[in-house]
Amino acid sequence: MWVAEGWKDYECIDAADGEKLERWGDIILCRPDPQVIWKRRCAPELWGAAHAVYNRSKTGGGSWSFNKSLPERWTVGYGDLTFNIKPMGFKHTGLFPEQAANWDWMREKIRARGGARVLNLFAYTGAATAACAKEGAHVTHVDAAKGMVAWAKENAQSSGVRTENLRFLVDDCMKLVEREIRRGSKYDAVIMDPPSYGRGPGGEVWKLEDSLWDFVGRCALLLSDDPLFFVINSYTTGLQPGVLKNILALALPKGKITADELGLPISSSALALPCGAAGRWERA
Repeated sequence: MWVAEGWKDYECIDAADGEKLERWGDIILCRPDPQVIWKRRCAPELWGAAHAVYNRSKTGGGSWSFNKSLPERWTVGYGDLTFNIKPMGFKHTGLFPEQAANWDWMREKIRARGGARVLNLFAYTGAATAACAKEGAHVTHVDAAKGMVAWAKENAQSSGVRTENLRFLVDDCMKLVEREIRRGSKYDAVIMDPPSYGRGPGGEVWKLEDSLWDFVGRCALLLSDDPLFFVINSYTTGLQPGVLKNILALALPKGKITADELGLPISSSALALPCGAAGRWERA
C-alpha cells in the first residue's frame, strides 16, 4: 500500500463502523466510508470532538449536521502546497488526502526531468495540477464541472503556482482527448482520476469498467516521444490494482509499471485506511 504519511495539516484520527474521524487543520469532521466495515473504535473518547458529522440518508445522499461553528471554508497545507477546504454535499471536502502519495511521486519525476507537459483529466479541484506545476510543469487541467475548475484555480493561486504554466479547461475529457489527437498535441505525462459512473453533456454514459481500456488507449496516442509517466486513479470498489497494472502494460509502450492501494495512516492505531487504487507507468 502507498500510504500518504507526510501530512501535518490532515490526520485520520480513527475509523470504525462505517465512519472515519478526520482532522483538517483545526477542524474535526466525521464522514462515512464504505471501506470501514470493522466496528471497534481505537480512540472512542475522541469522536465527540467532531465539529460536523455527515449523515447518510436511507434514500440516498445525506447532509451535514454541525455540532460546533466552523468557517465556510478554510485551508490546509501539504509542504509548499495550500488547498481550500469546504464541506460539500455527498460528504466531500474538495480534497483526497491519500493522493499525496501520488503528488510526491509525480513531483520527483518532474523535478528529475526538469519540467514536463502534463495532461490532468477528471482533474477535480486541481491538487495534482498544483503539485506538478510547483515543479515547473506546464499543466492542462480538464474537468467537466465549472465549479471544480474555479476551485482548482483558487488552489493554484493559494499554492503560489505560476499561472502562465497552467491551462484550465471546462470540458468533457473524452471529447477533449479526441480533439487533442486530431490537433497532434503531445504530452509528457497523463494523470486521470475518472469517475466510476457518469454522463457526458450529450447524455453519453461513462462506466469505468466498460470505458477505461479504450480511453487509456486513446490517451496513449497523446504521449510524446519521450514520455515521463502515466497515472490512473480508481475509487471503484472491486477494481483491483492488478487490473490497472494490466491495462497500463497492454495499452502503453514498454516501461516500468507499478500498482497498489492508496491509504492513510490511522493515528490512533497501527492501521492504514484503504482509499482506492492507483497504477503508475514510467519510462523504463
